[in-house]
Amino acid sequence: MRPILILLIIIALNGCQKPAKTLPPAQHSRELVVVTHNGPNTYYVNGNNEFAGLEYDLVKLFAKDLGEDVKVKFLIVDTITQVIPTLLKGKAHLAAADLSITHLRQHLVRFAPPYETVQQQVIYNKEQRSAPKTLANLLGASLTVPAGTSYAERLADVAQQFPKLRWQEVRHAGSDELLEQVAENMLDFTIADSNLVAVLQNYYPNLEVGMAFGEPEKIAWAFPKTGDPWLYDKAEKFFERIEKDGTLRNLLDRYYGHSERLNTMDVTTFLEKSRNLLPKYLSLFKQAQELTGLDWRLLAAISYQESHWDTFNTSPTNVRGLMMLTEDTADRLGVTDRLDPKQSIIAGARYVLTMKDLIPARIPEPDRTWLALAAYNIGYAHVEDARVLAQRLKLNPDAWADLKKTLPLLNKTEYYSTLKYGYASGGAPVVFVESVRTYQNILEKYEPRHKSVLPSFNLAWLGPRANPVP
Repeated sequence: MRPILILLIIIALNGCQKPAKTLPPAQHSRELVVVTHNGPNTYYVNGNNEFAGLEYDLVKLFAKDLGEDVKVKFLIVDTITQVIPTLLKGKAHLAAADLSITHLRQHLVRFAPPYETVQQQVIYNKEQRSAPKTLANLLGASLTVPAGTSYAERLADVAQQFPKLRWQEVRHAGSDELLEQVAENMLDFTIADSNLVAVLQNYYPNLEVGMAFGEPEKIAWAFPKTGDPWLYDKAEKFFERIEKDGTLRNLLDRYYGHSERLNTMDVTTFLEKSRNLLPKYLSLFKQAQELTGLDWRLLAAISYQESHWDTFNTSPTNVRGLMMLTEDTADRLGVTDRLDPKQSIIAGARYVLTMKDLIPARIPEPDRTWLALAAYNIGYAHVEDARVLAQRLKLNPDAWADLKKTLPLLNKTEYYSTLKYGYASGGAPVVFVESVRTYQNILEKYEPRHKSVLPSFNLAWLGPRANPVP
């Protein structure tokens, strides 16, 4: 019965197509229409009220490859179940929707070269139940997945081996919503891709991976089988290029590279202190944003990583205060009391701004900020050494994803002996930056953006600027 059912689905979906009303080729119209859905892996509005998402960024880069005059139109559907039918109806040129390549979908569409590999995982709330080790542990439990997903397709396959396995498919909730419901004990189990799970665990530390479900899957864009061969050929060459030149690696790092840096206890403690301790300093972080233009949530994340928001924190090397300023840096910034929260936060923000000002102007965000954070931690000179080393190793000196590889090499004689500023504990800034990135993402989820009163900022307002040293 199953092959017949698949055939009926294919016929029904293809029957929805009306070739006479399909879009004109993007090559001629100079407009690329892309169907996707809202989600943390696809297309969303981030904490700065800007469009973001791995699929969003990939599509925008692809459009540039097609020509500077090509415009992108995103067609947003409610759920993933609507993505392929919308594509087959001729309403979009391609689907960029975090689609796994499955046997059923390959009957319907033509996939571009895959750009990511994910593992389906069974997820549970570790505060409420024990880990499922086999599918037999799911019998009689509340297992829910989004309809039309590769999870539902795989469950249908394994049901032949586990006829008593039951699950619910919901049409109006994505994987991120179901993961939240598991965290809130509204569901027993769900299945989700490993990349999304790693991100959501930073918001819900009670989410836990019970077991892998099946073999890893590839993620790719989908095209109509009868679509424009010119556009598909361009997509093939696009993915070949961005994989070869490191662009794809950098994008994957931007969204997922930091997601597994913190453990459950780190996240739990941070969420608790965000509720109990952060309000005490909130106005000061926002004031620092007013003065520097740096998002207060970034500054709060830096401060937490430095001191855990303990204004009296002092290291064995006499680095002190909420932003853990050295005595020399504090003197250069005109700070009279490093333990004064206001002086520490504003001076720390100014120092981050000074580091950003030193980063070459050609380096775009967010890498510019991440390199500045590394310089804040280890000194700008050592970051420059890491960039020189990246060039020698044929890596991208302007990409944080590659600097993460070269910074830890600064403590190895064979490398630091050939560089201008010598030895450095290069692993520390990598841990620092990746942790700050995660803490900032958590704050962006739970704390609203602060709209600065001042429309712009001027470094002259901030008093004496620090002279960076290695």
